[in-house]
Amino acid sequence: MIGEQGEHDAVIVGSGPNGFSAAIYLAQQGCRVCMIEGKSSVGGGMRTRELTQPGFRHDICSAAHPMAVLSPFMKTLPLGDFGLEWIEPPASFAHPLDGEKSVLMWKSLERTSSQMGTDALAYRRLIEPFLNNPETLFDDLLSPLKWPKAPLQMIRFGLSAIRSATGFANGRFKGPQAKALFAGCAAHSIMDLDRPLTAALGLIFSISGHLTSWPIVRGGTEGLTLALSRYFESLGGQIITDQHIERAQELPRSKVYLFDTSPRQLVEINRSHLPKGYCTRVGRYRYGPGVFKIDWALREPIPWIDPMTSQAATVHIGGEMNEIAAAEKAMWLGRHPEKPFVLLCQQSLFDNTRAPSGQHTGYAYCHVPAGSTEDQTQAIESQIERFAPGFRDTVIDRHVMNTQAMTRHNPNYVGGAIAGGIADWRQLFTRPVLRLNPYTTPNPRIFICSSSTPPGGGVHGMCGYYAARAAFRRLQRLDTTALT
Repeated sequence: MIGEQGEHDAVIVGSGPNGFSAAIYLAQQGCRVCMIEGKSSVGGGMRTRELTQPGFRHDICSAAHPMAVLSPFMKTLPLGDFGLEWIEPPASFAHPLDGEKSVLMWKSLERTSSQMGTDALAYRRLIEPFLNNPETLFDDLLSPLKWPKAPLQMIRFGLSAIRSATGFANGRFKGPQAKALFAGCAAHSIMDLDRPLTAALGLIFSISGHLTSWPIVRGGTEGLTLALSRYFESLGGQIITDQHIERAQELPRSKVYLFDTSPRQLVEINRSHLPKGYCTRVGRYRYGPGVFKIDWALREPIPWIDPMTSQAATVHIGGEMNEIAAAEKAMWLGRHPEKPFVLLCQQSLFDNTRAPSGQHTGYAYCHVPAGSTEDQTQAIESQIERFAPGFRDTVIDRHVMNTQAMTRHNPNYVGGAIAGGIADWRQLFTRPVLRLNPYTTPNPRIFICSSSTPPGGGVHGMCGYYAARAAFRRLQRLDTTALT
């Protein structure tokens, strides 16, 4: 029985990037920490499997990781000593356009802006001020609501970020290249790009591309999980797998409990320990749209019309900004667009461990209404064929996951929502509910540390870091009693 494992200072339920950040932070403070995972291996969205054929290693969810290397907490961890190897492609991402060269996000601001014609100066003026003090900027951005370390920089960011992505791009740029690049970044928000605050993701991902060429992990994203696991265990942490928790009574004795789960799971497990009013409020949390994902085993690289598209591991496929905006609006309104915005990764171009010699992998997903079961294979592959004619001829095998399959793989993805919930003005800082400290609950021993807390989705671990700080302060005041 898991209750016989002995007492702990903290128990972490769930093992995604935020669960690991929480566990590692607390272990660094000398706490006795146990992590519990319901599946046979840890990782949450950071898993890699042979989904198609033997020898083809596919990332199940997270694939490229700019936020991991820019994370104020994760970048301090000595993960290289525990087997993690980052690979930086020449460019962060490519964005193909009809009848034009692809627009590429290079680390060099000058090289990136040189592709944008009359918008070159406007793009440089937009991005350059944020590159002067990027560490402080990302420390402020990847945090809960607080007084920023660099107030003037955050005011500059906020005045642009508060706008819709389409309104901002139309007001700032004239040509298709800059607008498309910005819209592709903003579409990571998984929202209607005409809604306020969607410019924020456009800015964050545009800035990140000039700080790091969006890296991948050698051997697959699971390499990040393995390094986190080894480091946590080196600090004395304990990991228990194959232990699916349904009720709080199944948890081992501990002073505090941190849940790297959806708000729904938090309540389902702890309903007898949380006030009814709080549970009701959590029940109103909005998770947002889901994704439909395909992985391919390929006999050769994707045959892009513009060969420069192969300079990036990540490709944004959707044409010009208006087309991307129309696709995301349709998805937001519950429809499946004929031409969806597609996020594609071609990791095997830069990592020869991903496929048998001479062969390759492909990874792509599009945004769909929550709970969708509609097969988007044709729509996604048609979008790729549009910019890479003959792509289907390279396919050896494919593996698809609709929203229900995504939820089965990771129950945090409610309705297939991989970002942990809608990040609009109603939920950006008040996720999962409005509280002075969003990681706390009315029960002083129960915390939530998943991406359903600020600053939201992404492999940055900052939700877990801030939740663990709150839990550590509580630990210093609590006596050891079981959650019964």
